[in-house]
Amino acid sequence: MNPPSSVLLVLHDVAPQTWPDYQPFVEAVDALGHVPMTWLVVPDFHHGNGLEHFPSMRRLLDRRVARGDELVLHGYYHCDEGKTPRSPRDWFMRRVYTHEGEFYALSEAEALRRLRAGIDLFQRYQWPLEGFVAPAWLMSEGTRQALRQLPLRYTSDPRHLYRLPDFTPVDAPGLVWSARSAWRRGLSKVISDRREQRWRQAPVIRMGLHPEDMRHRFSRDYWLRTLERLLEDGRVPLTKARWLATRELKIGSAA
Repeated sequence: MNPPSSVLLVLHDVAPQTWPDYQPFVEAVDALGHVPMTWLVVPDFHHGNGLEHFPSMRRLLDRRVARGDELVLHGYYHCDEGKTPRSPRDWFMRRVYTHEGEFYALSEAEALRRLRAGIDLFQRYQWPLEGFVAPAWLMSEGTRQALRQLPLRYTSDPRHLYRLPDFTPVDAPGLVWSARSAWRRGLSKVISDRREQRWRQAPVIRMGLHPEDMRHRFSRDYWLRTLERLLEDGRVPLTKARWLATRELKIGSAA
């Protein structure tokens, strides 16, 4: 008998500056019952004063961990301040596709420095840490090499989770929106509705939310309705780490 399928609710870009955007949505999800969430935490969002300066935000994250949510390291500054890219591809990725691909061009040494600083912060506040997600899911080869040296269990991109240190891929398709304009929100809904139908039999569906989604009723309502529908379909809500652990337990039992 196959185990029930799962849904993973993931909040990107979590920081003191973005919490006001998320708060009404999180309260609405909490009202549904016990729906564990994965919070992608940025230690010092856009250099706008790090988490150490926001005790109220740290207490909130403490409560979420106690509730059963997962905190994941999500870059360190979540902004790309590197030198102007020379190649057309790099220029597109770092200046058109996103300005926040912090780990897209980092050397191994610099990636390792920022990753260790993030790990140190999690340890300082006694937050369990198993995963790292690069801003915009963009990682340099230096970042990949740095991750192989650290006590983290997984990273991810839009379609997979990757077990570390070997980057073993695990299929985990994800819904994500671009919500910066009305036409982007409309197109995102069309694409997401089609993907949800295509993935009806998928063992897991990730819902990747961003603060911008929360600033527009159309996108915010979409995420809440979609979560409700997936739960009504029998999907079990889990954190990323918990889903990976459950999957590994299943594989071990079958071996």
